[in-house]
Amino acid sequence: MNIDFVSKYKIFVAISLVVIIAGLVVVIFQGLNLGIDFKGGTTIYVNIGKPYSPDDIRGILSSEGIEATVMQVGDNKQDAIIRMRHMENQEEIHKRLITLLKEKYDLTDERFTIETVGPTIGKDLTRNAILATVISWVGILIYVGIRFEFKSGVAAIVALIHDVLIMVAAAALMRTQINSTFVAAVLTIIGYSINDTIVIFDRVRENHKKFGSKLPKAEIMNRSINESLTRTINTSLTTFFTVTALYVFGVESVKEFSLPILVGIIAGTYSTIFIAGPLWVEWNEKARQRKLATAK
Repeated sequence: MNIDFVSKYKIFVAISLVVIIAGLVVVIFQGLNLGIDFKGGTTIYVNIGKPYSPDDIRGILSSEGIEATVMQVGDNKQDAIIRMRHMENQEEIHKRLITLLKEKYDLTDERFTIETVGPTIGKDLTRNAILATVISWVGILIYVGIRFEFKSGVAAIVALIHDVLIMVAAAALMRTQINSTFVAAVLTIIGYSINDTIVIFDRVRENHKKFGSKLPKAEIMNRSINESLTRTINTSLTTFFTVTALYVFGVESVKEFSLPILVGIIAGTYSTIFIAGPLWVEWNEKARQRKLATAK
């Protein structure tokens, strides 16, 4: 197998840009669907203790003019999780909702658990999420730069930024809720994606030692990607199928984590093959041209 990935570099970048720009447009006009972890709000856990329809609870919320999400959870689907963003007169709304649920399902106070996140805590979580992502990028840049070279580290970081942007764009387009679970998925994909990228750059280093100046860097990169392609695809597919099973058969909380992971696996595999390596070649080629121009 000898696929020329480097020469088609701009096409692959254009495809990614279309997805990212589409997501950016949605963010500009509709904003991200931020969960209560970031916006502040309340989560109410209700042990109903018998079969029920989530639509009945949604009907109660709608009649009271309350915007909230309802998830049916529990071993026998007899529990409910109601998530509401921060609102004025929040305590009064909670009391009113709990009263209506008590009347509807004949419940006692012991069946309810309330957790509230204030707007200030939400801002702290947002800052910490961004900080955690940036720190991971810096650590990876240092590690890859030391193990290989600085250009390889930068190319790897650009690929990781690509993965995060694709995940955020997909979340914006699908209106997936952005919460602490989503942040955990992003950090997981950063670690997953860099592993494949390092494998390719390790192969580049070996081929560079083997062929040296006999082959141009584009040919060395194409050879390295092709040699690692089967491993990369097999690893990604096995992980993808496993996470897909979690999404199909898992509970709602697992689905919140597995859906962005699925998107991240696709984005990470794509950036490993089509973005990181060709970007490294492009950078080296421009550096070579500048050196020749200076020599003249």
